Amino acid sequence: MFWNRDVSAEPKAENSDELIAALHAAGGWGNQDHFRVDFSMDVLRADASAPQMFTPTDLFEVPDCDHMPVPVPATGNIEGESGYRCASGGDCHLIVLDEATNQLYEMWKANISTVFSGGCLAVWDLDHAYDETLRGDQCTSADGAGLPIAPLLFNADEVAAGSIDHAIRFILPNDRITQGFVRPATHASYTSGPLGLPYYGVHLRLRADFPVDTLTTLGAQVVARALQKYGMYHADGGEDTLTAQSDKYTTAKWDGLLGPQDLYPLRIEDFEVIDHGPMIPITNDCQR
Repeated sequence: MFWNRDVSAEPKAENSDELIAALHAAGGWGNQDHFRVDFSMDVLRADASAPQMFTPTDLFEVPDCDHMPVPVPATGNIEGESGYRCASGGDCHLIVLDEATNQLYEMWKANISTVFSGGCLAVWDLDHAYDETLRGDQCTSADGAGLPIAPLLFNADEVAAGSIDHAIRFILPNDRITQGFVRPATHASYTSGPLGLPYYGVHLRLRADFPVDTLTTLGAQVVARALQKYGMYHADGGEDTLTAQSDKYTTAKWDGLLGPQDLYPLRIEDFEVIDHGPMIPITNDCQR
């Protein structure tokens, strides 16, 4: 799929310089233009417990989202929480990989307390070769761009082993994104950025001449090399630029390997845009 493609030799888009300059002028990355890493996502492994049916909330969109039982492990958590209760008001993503059926379950705004409720659920078939419209053109997923989340996350075991062999998920504040999307995205939110800024699905690549060896931790260098080879895809709106998995379920741990501020030296001007064709307007006419 697109996240495994080596793009280090791909030409940059004709409007790359203009998009990068516009994003710089708009304020750059979130968090006061700091390239910060978020470690709050988790990918759970399904166990033999019975799947649970959820009650859709008003954030569930038809026909974009899937309404089916989700295999929820007895012990686990949603994004940013210690358990399954969405107590902090965050995105509360629930991500479960069922290796027995080769199904990937990704839900936005999951909440399991007395009942199991949730927003959009996207179920991905790991045996299916998706075309460029993924689950459907103009269709959202558990992420605003309609992309899968788990394949674009990186974890401590990968970094400790010295190589991330795929592209990475990144986000930007909504006021720095133009309404619309480019492939591989299939959807976009109604962002408030003016024309001339990047769009959902934009693919950024760290410049080949960036001095990776000047980064102060080996973990940051591993991430930077992946950004040079595979790049990063814009997936949603928010403040923390890059998304990693927490180390709750990995052998290696982030402490001493990579910290949230270790990639601060990466500036907007250090990236290039890879061409994915003309921007596609939002219609919300989801065709599954």
